Amino acid sequence: QVQLVQSGGGSVQAGGSLKLSCVASGVTSSVSCMAWFRQAPGLQREWVSDIKTDGTTEYKDSVKGRFTVSKDDVKNTLYLQINSLKPEDTAMYYCAAREGLCFRSEIHYTLWGQGTQVTVSS
Repeated sequence: QVQLVQSGGGSVQAGGSLKLSCVASGVTSSVSCMAWFRQAPGLQREWVSDIKTDGTTEYKDSVKGRFTVSKDDVKNTLYLQINSLKPEDTAMYYCAAREGLCFRSEIHYTLWGQGTQVTVSS
């Protein structure tokens, strides 16, 4: 059973940076895709980025150039470096993991972190 535990997040002013972490524990050898989603109040959870076993990354258009996803396989940790934060980035951020291919819809993921809040003020 894989568990995901998140840390990081917080409140920053526009233009600031944050780094989110997601530590995977348990039998992680079957995980081939790790992703970040976010959910703003009143909106659906949306895909932000993902990283595959081979290190290939994908990003939502609105975060390209500002967000960087990475992983440390030794530490079993997923990261999301968020730079040049905007008020519209305010949301609860979730990490997720799955076996097989990466998908941009939350319905394909059964492993989730507990979420961490990112709040950006203008």
